[in-house]
Amino acid sequence: MLFTKIDWAPSETLFKIGSFGVHYYSLMFVIAFGLGYYLMKKIFDEEKISLEYLESLFVYMVISILLGARLGDVFFYSWDYYQDHLIEILLPIRDTPNGFTFTGFRGLASHGAVIGSLIGLYLYKRKFKERSLLWLLDRVTIPVALGAAFVRLGNLFNSEIVGKYTQSNFGVVFLNNRETLPRHPAQLYEAICYIILFFILRKIYKTTKKDQPGFMIGIFFTGMFTIRFLIEFIKESQGGFEEIMPFFSTGQWLSIPLILLGIFLAFKKTKLL
Repeated sequence: MLFTKIDWAPSETLFKIGSFGVHYYSLMFVIAFGLGYYLMKKIFDEEKISLEYLESLFVYMVISILLGARLGDVFFYSWDYYQDHLIEILLPIRDTPNGFTFTGFRGLASHGAVIGSLIGLYLYKRKFKERSLLWLLDRVTIPVALGAAFVRLGNLFNSEIVGKYTQSNFGVVFLNNRETLPRHPAQLYEAICYIILFFILRKIYKTTKKDQPGFMIGIFFTGMFTIRFLIEFIKESQGGFEEIMPFFSTGQWLSIPLILLGIFLAFKKTKLL
């Protein structure tokens, strides 16, 4: 059959030396940031922006995305746990009966990453006087869309953020989760959609639309979070505040305002920032 189930049981670790190991999830982040730096360097070169601004931009983006993603997971999805384990919020450890165990940072939320990156770029703009904030936001959408695809591939290696059961022979069996029935590979669906969004944004950048401030960030918000909203229908719940706000998942509720903001930015008639 063309469509059949796939047994999926990858190791989460690329290699290990003693107690130190390199995880695929961490590697996907390294690739995402590395490609992001490369793509922004090309943009700065094409638009004759001094590369001295790029180094600090990279630092601001790395710190703000990781910090925002971490805090987003803590407050949007896992506060019931972390309110009693505050030390674990910013440290890669887990409090166990046998003491603290190193775990790495496993809880990261994309909506938190967006909020964090917006704050980081706003702070960075205080030293970057060459162009407007919207100019900067428009350009970073290109590497961020591609980076988001690699992060979802990291989730796939971790067998996390899984989809619902397909109720058929099509899908992925996440053996690491001790399962026997196929699920939708929601992580892979998202990754593919984000890659398509990346190429759309690259195409827009090559046109005169890139000179319309806010258009690209508007398309980015609308596209990325419409993708997220739709795929959430086939994802297993990740918790959050769904009990007090029913009908949609936490991820969908968080996506709605970003979709609306994206539509506004893409089709606004007045000049902002």
